[in-house]
Amino acid sequence: MTESQDSAQAPQGKAEAPQGKAHAPADGNPVAPAGARTAAHVATPELVARLARGVVGSGSTTSHTPFTGEVLAELPGSTPEDVAEAYERARAAQRAWARTPVRRRAAVLLRFHDLIMRRQSEVLDLIQVETGKTRLHAHEEVQEVSLTARHYGRKAPAYLGARRHTGAVPVLTKVTELRQPKGVVGLISPWNYPLSLSVGDSLPAFVAGNAVVMKPDTETALTALWARELLIEAGLPEGVWQIVLGEGPVVGPAVVQHADYVSFTGSTRTGREVAQRAAARLIGCSLELGGKNAMLVLRDADLDKAAEGSVRACFSSAGQLCESIERLYVHESIADAFLERFVARTKAMRLGTALAYGAEMGSLAGERQLRTVVRHVDEAREKGATVLTGGRARPDIGPYFYEPTILDGVEPPMAVCAEETFGPVVSVYRFTDEDDAIERANATPYGLNASVWTKDGRRGRAVAARLRAGTVNVNEGYGAAYGSVRAPLGGMGDSGLGRRHGVEGILKFTEAQTVAHQRLLPLGPAFGMTDEKYAAFMTRSLRAMKALGLR
Repeated sequence: MTESQDSAQAPQGKAEAPQGKAHAPADGNPVAPAGARTAAHVATPELVARLARGVVGSGSTTSHTPFTGEVLAELPGSTPEDVAEAYERARAAQRAWARTPVRRRAAVLLRFHDLIMRRQSEVLDLIQVETGKTRLHAHEEVQEVSLTARHYGRKAPAYLGARRHTGAVPVLTKVTELRQPKGVVGLISPWNYPLSLSVGDSLPAFVAGNAVVMKPDTETALTALWARELLIEAGLPEGVWQIVLGEGPVVGPAVVQHADYVSFTGSTRTGREVAQRAAARLIGCSLELGGKNAMLVLRDADLDKAAEGSVRACFSSAGQLCESIERLYVHESIADAFLERFVARTKAMRLGTALAYGAEMGSLAGERQLRTVVRHVDEAREKGATVLTGGRARPDIGPYFYEPTILDGVEPPMAVCAEETFGPVVSVYRFTDEDDAIERANATPYGLNASVWTKDGRRGRAVAARLRAGTVNVNEGYGAAYGSVRAPLGGMGDSGLGRRHGVEGILKFTEAQTVAHQRLLPLGPAFGMTDEKYAAFMTRSLRAMKALGLR
């Protein structure tokens, strides 16, 4: 993830090119109908005032909508002292919450699932006006959070239940493994997926018996605050989830300073700082960081399906997805035929701002993201790369719109070759040898997501196993692994530490506690045994246990 995801974006200010002021290029991507509703219809003063009551803050801050660049909401801002107060409130609430039976905690998640299904239109509006993404891409967040709520609502009692183990002396030593909550989790979430990476990451922490002090990005705080309100309606005690807002360099360290465990999503640079602060306090952390994700289209791939899948993989949420594909390796024998299909589909993508279904790509989040995209594309073009489609901003739609872009002929030292763009830009590379393609895909310090396309599923899975990435999708870009919430999701190398989803995604918020009950005989000489006789007895016992296959 890029540096601008670290919950510290500068205020974007008023848009320089308001919608409708510039002319659409004759050969540009088509524009979807705008619709009658705007951000002002969504972030009403009444809604903002109601949600703002969920912030622990004595100052003030503002958020903006990418669709116009204008102010969306005035919100409380938090100081380090406010963060300390939030932790005090959370700790007081967490003690009673941890004593609540796990099945009752899990029932809160299942009620939340039903509420978000019924009221999804509310949060879809908020996600769109805060991130600039299309409604379908916003719905991906609703899907992921609902899957996560259902999964942990059903599986948490089993994941957290007491487990019996064979003791030091079978029968005589009764051993039970318990799972105790960490306490108060500090969670720092970015702007690009404000529902998934706020409440979605918090659900396993809550059901494990923890409280959470969260710092969402200010630009997308309304979505997190809406989720908090809905989860409280589902039965979560109000004090268990505290939210603070403010600049990352000010509020972020305070969140880490008081936490019993830290969950962070953002850039690799800031992730290293978070890890160092956590290590200094001897607390654990999980980090989802940057990526430069690769897709391999093998010579036997279904070209139409691969081209359609590439559009989703590269341009969902305008490429501002941690798992987005930015490097596309295509076998030389099918490259021209594949690119013909891929380029045609990309050129046909409709861009738009409508708070309704229909547009296929939305806006970048702000000026900083737009500058990075422009810099990468312009430098690549100047150094000899070919723009197959896109390669330009679209101020006729909104101040931060940029066309989905496909680059050919990208080579080092072009920045787009190795740096994470985090925008709607993909570079195409041809290969003739499959082993070489795998080696090139792995030639990055990152290791978050990858994709393989082939008609031979066994072959695809074999190639996937050789790719250095935390998730690999065969015949899909990212959604298959991302939506499989029973399985772990996370990165290798510079892409982070730890996993979300599955058993790892909940046990990381707990401490393992071993309770060993010794019965009848002590673990030492008894019945008048000498030390020597006791040692001989234990030696015979250990040999017997191995012979019996005990583990």
